[in-house]
Amino acid sequence: MPVTPANRPRGNKPHSSKQSTSKLPRTPAAFVALIESYIWNVVLSMWNPKVAKRWSRLLLVLEVCLCATIIKRVNYTEIDWQAYMQEVEGFLNGTLDYSKLEGGTGPLVYPAGFVYIFSGLYYLTDHGKDVVSAQAIFAGIYIAMLALVFRLYIKTRHIAPYVLVIMSLTSFRIHSLFVLRLFNDCVAMLLFYGSANLFVGNRWLTGCLLFSSAVSVKMSVLLFAPGLLFLLLQQGYRTTVLGLAICAGWQVLLATPFLIVNPIAYLERSFDLGRVFLYEWTVNWRFVSEKFFLDRSFHVALFGLHLVLLVALCWRCWLPLRRAVRTTDAVGVNAKLMVLFTSNFVGIACSRSMHYQFYVWYFHTLHFLLWTMPMRFVTRALLLGMIEFAFAFSYPSTNFSSGVLFLSHVFIVASILRNGPSRSPSVAVNAP
Repeated sequence: MPVTPANRPRGNKPHSSKQSTSKLPRTPAAFVALIESYIWNVVLSMWNPKVAKRWSRLLLVLEVCLCATIIKRVNYTEIDWQAYMQEVEGFLNGTLDYSKLEGGTGPLVYPAGFVYIFSGLYYLTDHGKDVVSAQAIFAGIYIAMLALVFRLYIKTRHIAPYVLVIMSLTSFRIHSLFVLRLFNDCVAMLLFYGSANLFVGNRWLTGCLLFSSAVSVKMSVLLFAPGLLFLLLQQGYRTTVLGLAICAGWQVLLATPFLIVNPIAYLERSFDLGRVFLYEWTVNWRFVSEKFFLDRSFHVALFGLHLVLLVALCWRCWLPLRRAVRTTDAVGVNAKLMVLFTSNFVGIACSRSMHYQFYVWYFHTLHFLLWTMPMRFVTRALLLGMIEFAFAFSYPSTNFSSGVLFLSHVFIVASILRNGPSRSPSVAVNAP
């Protein structure tokens, strides 16, 4: 019986005498056109926030290769690593009196968390002698921190992948601080960004524990504290009290062995708010005289300005976001990061001195702030370039480089206060 369309079994399709046309290019010109189309689609995807996660994975792989190349080909620069090892060696030998812990660069001036973490590194690096292993560990710290930063930016849902590319691959100084200098600031910021990831998911108590751990490595993380306090208050008094209790309690627990022996020495060394910085290392105030830089009145004025700016931030930028910071959606993520990052930025802008390693305190927050505020790409790129110039391409600092950094800070602070969250579509929220 011949097969006809009427009695053909279901599910069986007639075999066409012509095979389906292949999508592979048949001519060199078609092949070139296909490659051009593919490259163009890749380039266009860099402006699509929806594919930021894919780009972040690629960038992390490239960063691993870059860090390995830097360790292999660029000479390590000894600055504080041996001093860190000498400081924790005293602790490991049984000294718990902070007044007696010191290294080649002077007394130990970091809290207890630093002592415990770098004691672990002391053993992992053959008492600090295996610098290559230390560099590899810090490269891992950098990759882990970058992954946490990328996760925050992806959750904002408005930061395009090309911003991650700029952040990841254009900072000479940041790579140097991690894998060639081995500063403790790097460890502190890893812990902070871990806490920030918890905060944006409304995991406040666990986040406070990690935030306090970051503070225990270096006190500079406290610049985020005003913003964190504001965020906690929006979650209710119970969360605020518990969060603050965890922050304070964890500090006391970590410091207990040292507080028992000499509490005054521990507090004076670890949280010395009146510490005098050397003029020769300042990056941000080189354009003023050394006498003015060391003047106590100048320090008091900067502290007063810091308080005024925090009040202005709270009124102009944070209060309109008080409903948004209670949520975990993209608007909530943007609102929380805006509060935390602006709190830190005004503190840095008013700091009595900034050293080169302090760049890591705020480098990875700059891109969020600049791409959240309404401004042209050229302005954003210029501001990033000005800050990068001051930290990466001017050593030692000069009047010009310091002035460039100062102007960039002033412009960003003014933009934050002028625009607030109302002109940014990513964080625009109507107040209740």
